[in-house]
Amino acid sequence: MLTIVPTPLGNLDDMTARALAALRDADLVLCEDTRRTIKLMSHYGISKKLIRYNEHSERSLGEAAGFLRLGKKVALVSDGGTPCISDPGRRLVALARAEGLPVDTLPGPSAVITAAAGSGFPADSFVFLGFLPRSRGKVVKALKAAFTLEKTVILYESPYRIKKFLELVSAEFGPGTATVVVRELTKMHEEWLKGTAQEVLRKLEAAKEVRGEITVLLRPPEAQEEPEPQERREQAENEPAVGPAAGEDGFIM
Repeated sequence: MLTIVPTPLGNLDDMTARALAALRDADLVLCEDTRRTIKLMSHYGISKKLIRYNEHSERSLGEAAGFLRLGKKVALVSDGGTPCISDPGRRLVALARAEGLPVDTLPGPSAVITAAAGSGFPADSFVFLGFLPRSRGKVVKALKAAFTLEKTVILYESPYRIKKFLELVSAEFGPGTATVVVRELTKMHEEWLKGTAQEVLRKLEAAKEVRGEITVLLRPPEAQEEPEPQERREQAENEPAVGPAAGEDGFIM
């Protein structure tokens, strides 16, 4: 059994009861960095065999798959958040599914969802890009493609590149692009910066040093404000069905 176990983004108290039960019940734990995972498990008094899992290593993938084939209870964790979402684990899950091995996915912490909920941007639908490529041309191409959907765009960025990224956004899509930069989610120094791309850039430039994990949210300049979910429901209820199959009461027969 492979269990995907989300772990706290920073605040160790965000661990769920089911996640703790999965770790306690596991025969072994696959992790990104044993030092980070030991800290988490020690906080809750859990002692298990830890194995570093490298998504890009065929040997590591084969070793992990071998445990599953032997019927071991394997917990998969990342350094923070939900595994497989811009974190290692996708290939192992795909392999387990392909071989008919049981996979259990637990709900839990996710930086993209937490940032979307707290941003104030429309988030009933959005585009998540994860970590963008290093090439400026590829970044511009990815953002242009995402912006054509006129949805909130969410991505992760390095503290070392965030200023350059906002400079790119200002230059390519306009300095007035609505922007939210979230730093150190759930941690002691959590920070939310909201404004135009240029305004947020100036705030970051005023800081001596930018540290921590960063989530960025952008609104395409041409995007219209989306109706709230309640508005959408009311609109749908007030729109009669059309076409030859529609009955007199407006419903499809």
